[in-house]
Amino acid sequence: MTSVEDTTTGESGDPSGSGPSGYAAARLRLLQEGSRSGPSRRSALAALTDDWLGALFRTAVRESGVQGAALVAVGGYGRAELSPRSDLDLVLLHDGKAQPRALSALADRLWYPVWDLGLALDHSVRTPAEARTTAAEDLKVHLGLLDARAVAGDAGLLAGLRTSVLADWRNQAVRRLPELHSLCRERAERAGELRFLLEPDLKEARGGLRDATALRAVAASWLADAPREGLAEARRRLLDARDALHLVTGRATDRLALQEQDQVAAHLGLLDADALLREVYEAARVVAYAGDVTWREVGRVLRARAARPRLRGLLGGRGAPAVERAPLAEGVVESDGEAVLALAARPDRDPVLALRLGAAAAQAGLPVSLHALRRLAAQARPLPVPWPAQAREQLLTLLGAGEPMVGVWEALEAEGLITRLLPDWERVRCRPQRNPVHTWTVDRHLIETAVRAAALTRRVGRPDLLLMSALLHDIGKGWPGDHSVAGETIARDVAARVGFGPQDVAVLGTLVRHHLLLIDTATRRDLDDPATVRSVAEAVGSVGTLEILHALTEADALATGPAAWSAWRASLVRDLVARVAAVLRGAAPAATEPEVPTAEEERLAVEALRTGEPVLALHAREEEDAVGVELVVAVPDQPGVLPAVAGVLALHRLTVRAAELRSLDLPDRLGEVLVLRWRVAAEFGSLPEAARLRTDLVRALDGSLDIPARLADREAAYPRRRGVVPPPPRVTVVPAVSLLATVLEVRAPDAVGLLHRIGRALEAGAVHVRSAHVSTLGANAVDTLYVTTPEGKPLDPAEAVALATAVQAALS
Repeated sequence: MTSVEDTTTGESGDPSGSGPSGYAAARLRLLQEGSRSGPSRRSALAALTDDWLGALFRTAVRESGVQGAALVAVGGYGRAELSPRSDLDLVLLHDGKAQPRALSALADRLWYPVWDLGLALDHSVRTPAEARTTAAEDLKVHLGLLDARAVAGDAGLLAGLRTSVLADWRNQAVRRLPELHSLCRERAERAGELRFLLEPDLKEARGGLRDATALRAVAASWLADAPREGLAEARRRLLDARDALHLVTGRATDRLALQEQDQVAAHLGLLDADALLREVYEAARVVAYAGDVTWREVGRVLRARAARPRLRGLLGGRGAPAVERAPLAEGVVESDGEAVLALAARPDRDPVLALRLGAAAAQAGLPVSLHALRRLAAQARPLPVPWPAQAREQLLTLLGAGEPMVGVWEALEAEGLITRLLPDWERVRCRPQRNPVHTWTVDRHLIETAVRAAALTRRVGRPDLLLMSALLHDIGKGWPGDHSVAGETIARDVAARVGFGPQDVAVLGTLVRHHLLLIDTATRRDLDDPATVRSVAEAVGSVGTLEILHALTEADALATGPAAWSAWRASLVRDLVARVAAVLRGAAPAATEPEVPTAEEERLAVEALRTGEPVLALHAREEEDAVGVELVVAVPDQPGVLPAVAGVLALHRLTVRAAELRSLDLPDRLGEVLVLRWRVAAEFGSLPEAARLRTDLVRALDGSLDIPARLADREAAYPRRRGVVPPPPRVTVVPAVSLLATVLEVRAPDAVGLLHRIGRALEAGAVHVRSAHVSTLGANAVDTLYVTTPEGKPLDPAEAVALATAVQAALS
């Protein structure tokens, strides 16, 4: 069999150019025209093929004597999108009146010339009724007929079939669209995600050409439509890449193999294979995101249709009730299974709203409304630089949400909101990684690292720095040179922009600069050589930074791929970390001077001793960057102060951002006063009045207010939302930190009543809380508690472990 490109041109036996050799010559000239490419060439190739097949059809009809027939193009050919090596998908449509022998002769006169030229052919012979019946039984046939186009013959036959097929598609959408969605998911599982594959299948992989075609079919159902912005351009890029692949290889292939990528890139006028992959990945991202939005809308519409008859019956024929809108955060509500903007939200006046929407959606495990994102993209004000603390908190909450964060981040990115917030993200977006160990592109790897880091936040004292370093550790891969060196500079700049203080900026710079230090040293150096451990200690600088770097190393490796982490590697890194920590600890820490009380604390303490009741002050923080307001409470020392105050704050829907508790001994007065300094923010709406807080606190301390019961009632009224499942709480005894007290460290999800439960567990353990240092970092709480025996001495080791176990059990 002779291929089209090998056929000689200008044969005298075919002067019209309508025969096989004339078509082959014209086709070859078209494909060799450097000035014509893309949609223009595909449509020209389809038109050229139409002319040839039309001439074949007319000749075949005359010779066979068949009337009432039409030659119909379906699928890609029906859309006039012929790539150089595309199949020809053809249906010989007939009215059923011709004799079978004559019909067979007509078909042979059409199919054999196509085969003789070496073209792939997918063909069938059917009446309109047969085509309709087959479409009802075979989804792929139905999809192909949606793009049916007449090439030659009786156009009325096709017009009637198209009308019927489209009507069937719309009438059967409730059954057909779930079937199509299932087909898309199965194909994605088989072929993978196009934008993360080093050798992607441009057609079959998720985000490829078949998914783009499926979106056209959804639109044809009139049930839902894909977001159109950028979709046609993305589809064009994928088709252009496939055209170039066909021309470079001379084969009908859709897999972009490594060895052909440089040639394909050159054919498309791109710099190199990386530029090609990035362009292909960008297109696939657009198609995949459009698919996510479209299939979510399809599901919503189908659920609404299924519920409508039941609702009409329940409501006695009245209209359906309004969709419930449950609050998620300030300006953000849940509506119909999505996170949307509240009716009163003002993106033009609330620059933190985009991050708050993303954080709330991720924490609740909800997708973000496309309409909300489009509105934010059009109206949102830019954040000031450095960011306010609330914006930073929302970013950390988003990053700490775990797996649900991925979809939310990608939705924000698809609408341009991520690069608006973090301009340096643009350089790593859709950037391929040639190392076969890597599963993801650079940007997705950073997100996956943050997902893994979210599960490790209980292991570090600063989960905010762990999450931020996870997001930024490979940010330098968008620049030439060592990505760790370049990344340190970028990470410092981003951290300062986001609003971290100078010390935290320095730590983040160190983490990014040395994010490969532990794994490289553990697997490539002699750990018994003192110089090895000393060099790591000098690079890291502190035990706290080492702790974060250890968790970052594990998260980075787990997010890289299965080959990057193993029990053996983990044990080597643990060994190295233990040795480095010992060097960094060195001698015992020096004792610190007791903190002098402020004038306000002393005034409140005197008043508390005079009245014998709690006294409090509620006022705005002086720092411009602070989140929430400051609440100072002074209480005569007595049992139950910590759980009582924490419980009252929880009842009033006050989120604790930070807290400190310490005893204050006034030399000239009898009695000891506990002073609690809180930084709180209202979960919804405005802050409660100080007088109401004090009244409830008095009742909580005298036992007339049952806080556990009230909190339990509130939790029962608001069932737990689906979504992220955080790692379990962890309570540990921290050794060698204090000579005066036992130090417990609690790392847990920031939840309603968390401090109240901790306080109750400590009260049950019959210990005295000497001081407490509470911090909320994103969705995580890290609480350090200094406790003693009633006599004021540290607990013995066994008692300390038992207490930590009891507190952890109370939180679990």
